[in-house]
Amino acid sequence: MNIREQLKGTGVAIVTPFNEDESVDFTALGKLIDFIISNGVEYVVSLGTTGETPTLDKQEKLDIVNFTFDKVNGRVPVVVGIGGNSTKEVIKQLQTYPLQKAAAVLSASPYYNKPSQEGIFQHYKSLAAASPKPIILYNVPGRTGRNMEATTTLRLAHEVANIAGIKEAGNNISQCMQILRDRPDNFLVVSGDDDLVLPELACGIDGVISVAANCYPKEFSAMVRAGLQFDFTTAKKLNDPLLEVYNLLFTENNPAGVKAFLYEMGLIKNIVRLPVTPLSESVQQKVKALCGK
Repeated sequence: MNIREQLKGTGVAIVTPFNEDESVDFTALGKLIDFIISNGVEYVVSLGTTGETPTLDKQEKLDIVNFTFDKVNGRVPVVVGIGGNSTKEVIKQLQTYPLQKAAAVLSASPYYNKPSQEGIFQHYKSLAAASPKPIILYNVPGRTGRNMEATTTLRLAHEVANIAGIKEAGNNISQCMQILRDRPDNFLVVSGDDDLVLPELACGIDGVISVAANCYPKEFSAMVRAGLQFDFTTAKKLNDPLLEVYNLLFTENNPAGVKAFLYEMGLIKNIVRLPVTPLSESVQQKVKALCGK
């Protein structure tokens, strides 16, 4: 089974729960993994940026990914996030992290450096050559400061072995449509913009790596499955109640928004690591009201 078939549907960029002393709360992480799998998501993404990976040290990352493999226990595929703005350092991580049980590696385009399109191409070409698992590109210019243009994505897709797909979070449906039109047949294209998933499904994407599916896995993954079947009447009915959720998730910060929802649902403690701070009290009250409390 290729990556496009294996990772069709909804993946969850899972948060990292913390205790009051900001240590990783593995009990809550286990509870959250069970919650999202039992509610129908197709796969889990460990160590995505929603997991606050910029604030995790190396040992914490290793402990989290090993715990996730053990807890998931083969029930769904696991994708591991490994990215950064030093190509050399990312290659080192690809060669030393425990990836034997991973379906693929999700790697964000380099941030802050603002490389040219050729620099982005050469970065991913180097990662693909070094990685023991297929690489899923991650374009998120709102965080990295540089858009990976459709021509660069397609060049990687057609020319570089071991580049298996892209998480496209450019907030640009036109760019997504160009990738979908010209991609190789087995090249995975998933959304990274929860609020655009419904229209992007109509354009032909294969699914999503979602933030919202942490807290609404049943409703969100059902919406995606309906869209993949081109049943947009059902998909819209499922998506409409989530519109305010999307707004609150990202109104101040991700993952402060999703952690606020998970806290109100009784799944985790409402703790983030600096420089991220919890939602303001006024927004937290809106989350609480939406959760029916």
